[in-house]
Amino acid sequence: MPDRKFRDDPLPRTWPGTGPTPDRTDGTDESDAERRRRRARFLRDLAEARALRDRVQPRRAKTARLRHAMRMRTFRW
Repeated sequence: MPDRKFRDDPLPRTWPGTGPTPDRTDGTDESDAERRRRRARFLRDLAEARALRDRVQPRRAKTARLRHAMRMRTFRW
């Protein structure tokens, strides 16, 4: 249909969550603390996943350790 108008709406629809950011009245300290908590939790989960991978794939973990050691030996300070 070439004569169909795609912009019938006066207000274009947007995806949920892409609108203007809500005004934070709780203060920046609390949001920074929440961000740090989320980051700490993410890093803990990441370390746990790496430890699990090392236990499940010991050969790959050993080669990764050797590769890291070689990289550190050849690194110039």
